[in-house]
Amino acid sequence: MSATVSFSHIGITVPDLEKAVDFYTKALGLYLIMEPTEIERDDSAIGVMCDDVFGDKWTKFRIAHMSTNDRIGIELFEFPNTEPEEKPFEYWRPGLFHFCVQDQDLEGRIKLIEQHGGRQVMEKVRHYYPGEKPYRMVYCADPFGNIVELYSHSYELTYSAGAY
Repeated sequence: MSATVSFSHIGITVPDLEKAVDFYTKALGLYLIMEPTEIERDDSAIGVMCDDVFGDKWTKFRIAHMSTNDRIGIELFEFPNTEPEEKPFEYWRPGLFHFCVQDQDLEGRIKLIEQHGGRQVMEKVRHYYPGEKPYRMVYCADPFGNIVELYSHSYELTYSAGAY
């Protein structure tokens, strides 16, 4: 067994798959691996696997596969009963509350996010080491309220010097 794992992908449920693909392509620069596709409950390998994951009550869903330029996958799911909702930012609740992508041009990326239906959540971009190092971060949200953090530099660079 290896000592560490590699990150493969994250799955995000959205109420509008086409809008999500448009946002993640144009605002975050992800590329589409698999166009939006409908999966129905049946005896195929994917149908049986979905029974294992979702139980026996699911009937169908739509999915699109996307990737970052460093080969991290984003699976976008749209289920028949997924409705848009205003979600409060409840960072203290168990579970994932954000994912992070990296771009040195945070201000330019924020503009793209806003142009494509997302928003900046924090009042301003924060510097980890003001006057010392150029490491910055900001929280944004996609059009559905999913939190997307932006880092200017890699996770290792940001935290190896003791960002706190």
